[in-house]
Amino acid sequence: MTKRWVLKDAADTVKVQELAAALNINSVLSTLLVRRGINTFDEAKYFFRPSHLHLHDPFLMQDMEKAITRIENAIANHEKILIYGDYDVDGTTAVALVYSFFNKLYKNIEYYIPDRYKEGYGISTIGIDYAKENNFSLIISLDCGIKSVDKIAYANTLGVDFIICDHHLPGEELPAAIAVLDPKRTDCAYPYKELSGCGIGLKLIQAWSEKHDLPFEGVAEYFDLAAISIACDIVHITGENRVLAHLGLQKINENPCIGVKTLMQVAGRTGTYTISDVVFSLGPRINAAGRIDDAKHAVELLIACHEDAAKEKGDMINIRNTERKGHDLQITDEALGMIDNDEVLVARKSTVVFNENWHKGVIGIVASRLTEKYYRPTVVLTRSNGHVAGSARSVLGYDLYEALCGCSDLLIQFGGHKYAAGLTMEPENVPAFIQKFEEVVSATITEEQLIQQVSIDAEIELKDIDSKFFRILSQFAPFGPENMSPVFLSKNVYVSGNAGLVGGNHVKMFIMQPGSAAFSCIAFNQAELLPQLKPGVPFNVCYTIEENIWREQRTIQLNIKAIRLENGD
Repeated sequence: MTKRWVLKDAADTVKVQELAAALNINSVLSTLLVRRGINTFDEAKYFFRPSHLHLHDPFLMQDMEKAITRIENAIANHEKILIYGDYDVDGTTAVALVYSFFNKLYKNIEYYIPDRYKEGYGISTIGIDYAKENNFSLIISLDCGIKSVDKIAYANTLGVDFIICDHHLPGEELPAAIAVLDPKRTDCAYPYKELSGCGIGLKLIQAWSEKHDLPFEGVAEYFDLAAISIACDIVHITGENRVLAHLGLQKINENPCIGVKTLMQVAGRTGTYTISDVVFSLGPRINAAGRIDDAKHAVELLIACHEDAAKEKGDMINIRNTERKGHDLQITDEALGMIDNDEVLVARKSTVVFNENWHKGVIGIVASRLTEKYYRPTVVLTRSNGHVAGSARSVLGYDLYEALCGCSDLLIQFGGHKYAAGLTMEPENVPAFIQKFEEVVSATITEEQLIQQVSIDAEIELKDIDSKFFRILSQFAPFGPENMSPVFLSKNVYVSGNAGLVGGNHVKMFIMQPGSAAFSCIAFNQAELLPQLKPGVPFNVCYTIEENIWREQRTIQLNIKAIRLENGD
């Protein structure tokens, strides 16, 4: 696939030079820092040394005092409390965190995860009825509820109170809950707006601990769950999230809770976990519980107090993940075949595919894979409960949600954000939706947006990559949205020795420039370039720099993002 190479604009030269001098680092590293809004020694110290002391006062969040008071009253009056959360990674980790914390203090408490297929996303009437029928008078909802105005109004008629802990953008009207904790509220002065749903839950238990003079260790105990939610919900890894991700990864690697430890064991991955490892190793297994079976199994694993119980749940979830991968691969192959064998579909600027027999639990994954393959806005549809349900994904810079707004007359409901969304429609509307979505996308997307972009942070020589450079660069981690691993460009490099394939489709080689050492490289899914990668033939390369650990040996490895062979210039 052709990719656009875009070199980022130059940072403020004066700030770059002053910061380089203050930190005794080269201008490339100081440029990376300035682009991240770090301009002084003290700001760099905060960035490079994340600490729990950097966490904000939880009572700065609007309604936090109300939330704590309502929980205090519930405990004092022996009320039943229900911890309610969504079925994805963010929701299940949030439920596990809040339930585990309060269950140590108060036993009249349970949790509830809605059924993906019967209830759908968010707060459901079924869930509220369950609470009423089982005498729960307080529900703490996590990772959902901010737009559930009608559902909260219904709960109020039944005498069921809500504390909403959500991180999604509110609508014009807030639900009439006892407390609504959401930093994105326009009237909320909380200084960091990008917490995950689990992160809001952590602020709730932090507030409770501070109010009741409990040791901070009782909050830090759940940093691993917070880090998993941050990684898998693809929230910004900046500010407070970056602090929580850093501390959470430390806990994952040094002293994870029993459930997370078991999940790591069944995943079969050894060594130090990064954010990427959490996303690709732990996240899919937690998600698989709700996609294939029941997300309650994920919560049961994450709250487990005994290794035997955790092992049983971990093995079950791993089996579900294997089933999920089978559905994923089968549906992806079928969808690719539908597109590749239809010249009309190949030529479009959008992808919409429909098969009523596809498993609803994996269509979001399939949509992501199709977007990677064809690089255009994509919707994957299947039958569900008498309707057609869909999962949509977008490309860099294109607002998918706005495109769906343009098709709203054909939809029962839809929701999401710029790059990912879900939708439901009547079966008879599928042909019209396919046509309308293509019309909307064609009229609003640019040709540039249809070409995958490689955003380059800096051009460097391979000889610039020494131990000091890599040591400082490593401290930019954990990497993620708004703090991505820097991408570097080196020109006129050449293969040292011979390039070869590993894993069937990945290029493994060493590259050099005159005067530099030879660097080990891996180029994932770029096997088509192998015949052209010949010793002595120059080319340009974009890459990130990482550490490769093999048999306890640590070496610097370049992860190749793109290669250009046009004369190496």
